Amino acid sequence: MVDVFSGRLLVSKDGRSVDPEEALQNKVVGLYFSAGWCSPCRDFTPVLCNFYTELLEETEPPAPFEVVFISSDHSAEEMVGYMHAMHGDWLALPFHDPYKHDLKKKYNITAIPKLVIVKQTGEVITDKGRKQIRDKGLSCFRNWLEGADIFQNFSS
Repeated sequence: MVDVFSGRLLVSKDGRSVDPEEALQNKVVGLYFSAGWCSPCRDFTPVLCNFYTELLEETEPPAPFEVVFISSDHSAEEMVGYMHAMHGDWLALPFHDPYKHDLKKKYNITAIPKLVIVKQTGEVITDKGRKQIRDKGLSCFRNWLEGADIFQNFSS
């Protein structure tokens, strides 16, 4: 993920700046393109929260997974409100970072919500993360891990 977020900072739900190199290293990353005003997003976000919580808090060791929220909200206040009201304890690209437009173009985001699962290199494992979580639940994570080439780290 160093390639994707190189030279940028991410923010945590509580507003802290986070170095993406440390936070995303050796993890499968879900790029979550979403917004609080979008009702399909508001419908899926709690599902993603449960998925995230189960993987990180209810497995030992915690699964090597992280979500980065890329907001399509209309203001920074809307984004923060959405994060506090509905999001898991995951990371976000700061609202005012114009890089979100590059990410939308790079990952061909034409509608939200969209959950793109990527390897460390930024290469797409699947752009159907939302559908896979809905259809398969936690079992889809194993497939993502195999696609991410960090399977060995998790299974040991």
